[in-house]
Amino acid sequence: MTERSAPLRVVVADDQAIVRDGLVLLLNGLPDIEVVGSAANGEQALAVVAEHQPDAILLDLHMPVLDGIETTRRLAAEHPGVAIVVLTTYVDDTSVREALRAGARSYLTKDADRTDIARALHAAAGGLTVLDPQVHATLLAAPPPSAAPPASGAAIPAPDGLTAREFEILALIAKGLTNQEIAAQLFLSSHTVKTHVNRIFAKTGSRDRAAAIGYAHRSNIG
Repeated sequence: MTERSAPLRVVVADDQAIVRDGLVLLLNGLPDIEVVGSAANGEQALAVVAEHQPDAILLDLHMPVLDGIETTRRLAAEHPGVAIVVLTTYVDDTSVREALRAGARSYLTKDADRTDIARALHAAAGGLTVLDPQVHATLLAAPPPSAAPPASGAAIPAPDGLTAREFEILALIAKGLTNQEIAAQLFLSSHTVKTHVNRIFAKTGSRDRAAAIGYAHRSNIG
């Protein structure tokens, strides 16, 4: 650790004590991460985050008292500055999509090693999205959601949990605009646009811009 950078402050939440303690030990062994608290269920996770205000939380998806999806949803609403990284054994596309819709920034399986977990935590805290290769493959293999036409006069709902801003940016991507052109048109910074694009890729299961454009066309976006 240098004096110029503080360690990333992290909370670990997992209902299995042996897994939780192992993750705490593993992460505390890294020079650029400090585990400031741990929790055995969703309610405890919310309380520990409220107490310590970490940079990121490493969160199991299926926990007692309050499950990982609802915990993620509440953390995103109550502590939007805390990056949420899911670490779980579940890699079905429904679990992945629900976690990302709820506000998770990254999604890893428990096969991930220490380097993968540390990289995902740092990236998530920096506003980026990291998906485990197996998770990414699951999303790409999943069939695209069917888009039923909206009722006359009704607003078109954004698919796959896209926010209004992400929907807007995806439409501009589908029109062929670059990140810089989107930033200029929407009066946003290039970094902000890049963050939105990464989240769009994650939520739509797109590996690159071309895949996102294909998704947009299938969903009648843009």
